[in-house]
Amino acid sequence: MNARRILLELFDAALRAVDGRACVCRFLRAARLPGSIEVFAIGKAASAMALGARDVLADRIVRTLAITKDGHVDPDLERAPGVTILESAHPVPDERSLAAGAELQRRLRELRADVTPLFLVSGGSSSLAELLREEATLEDLRSLNRRGLAAGWDIATLNAERARLSQLKAGGVARMLAGRRALALFISDVPADDPDVIGSGLLGREAGKPDAIERHVIATLEMAMLAVIEAAQAHGIELQSRAARVDGDIGEIANNLIEAARACEAAGLVWGGEPTVTLPASPGRGGRNTHLALTFARQLRAGEPWLLLAAGTDGTDGPTGDAGAIVDAGTVDRATLAGCDVERAWREFDSAAALEAAEDLVHTGPTGTNVGDIMIAIKRTTESLRGQPRPRMV
Repeated sequence: MNARRILLELFDAALRAVDGRACVCRFLRAARLPGSIEVFAIGKAASAMALGARDVLADRIVRTLAITKDGHVDPDLERAPGVTILESAHPVPDERSLAAGAELQRRLRELRADVTPLFLVSGGSSSLAELLREEATLEDLRSLNRRGLAAGWDIATLNAERARLSQLKAGGVARMLAGRRALALFISDVPADDPDVIGSGLLGREAGKPDAIERHVIATLEMAMLAVIEAAQAHGIELQSRAARVDGDIGEIANNLIEAARACEAAGLVWGGEPTVTLPASPGRGGRNTHLALTFARQLRAGEPWLLLAAGTDGTDGPTGDAGAIVDAGTVDRATLAGCDVERAWREFDSAAALEAAEDLVHTGPTGTNVGDIMIAIKRTTESLRGQPRPRMV
């Protein structure tokens, strides 16, 4: 089996380990929630998580509100009774984000006393649903998100700025519950897997104010990386895993990654995190992962054996429909022969154009999860290693 096929299988193993539907199912089967349930699913993985709740709770769910990104709706959820689906904007909010926030508030106010609210929260929630403070405007919110994305703010800075404009962020939903019992399950895409940070803290705790919300993180980047290591072992490949998340400037991370690969005595590496990138005024098509992959490819010497997969576990890379890319020492030459000016594409953050020309892009479609980005590097000598492909579990 060739090395590219192996990389795709390792990435698939990561996705299966943190699949939103499967993770919600596992938790709820063990939790044995009593009584009637109302489901609120918010984020890129909202559809998958809501389906996981339906798999276990079935007709005990009185109604479901799912707020998710355009194009991330599972057809099975569309066909389910009692489900309201709101597709909204990401990464920059729009009027639909405000409508989704208003519907969320309305339903929270209407909660019956005999119903337990179940919140299913994943990355992307910050942009998808919003309820502004009286003095704030949608343009204030959009401008804030654009500035943060362009400047590569870390999640703590971005969340602090969002909270100044929002009634939902920094524990807004917890405040609306006014002390009533609730269960909240999270798929984490943030450092330290902190529920006070996921989704800008929609279900976060207010300092000094106890509440009755039971919070559990059910899928993490660490779980995805462990699945990569185990799947690689099934192919006879030993990977070195970086324990610390890779967050920060994408150029520095790419440099560190190629240095680590060249010094690696194992067959490969697996890293995870969410690098940040500072964008020019008019960037081209691309995201964190394609820019990192192209940066890595530019630094590879002719004949070096390394291949790198860099991809978002949500199946999207920034504002694109690409998940990421797989690159090697021939990537730049293939793109150049196809007519792409690779240096221009790299400078102008048009990385996906170069990688499309090289036929190196990776597409998965919406994955039903979102735990951050995965970077897997392996040596081409693994092409002859043992192992058989495993089908994607649905």
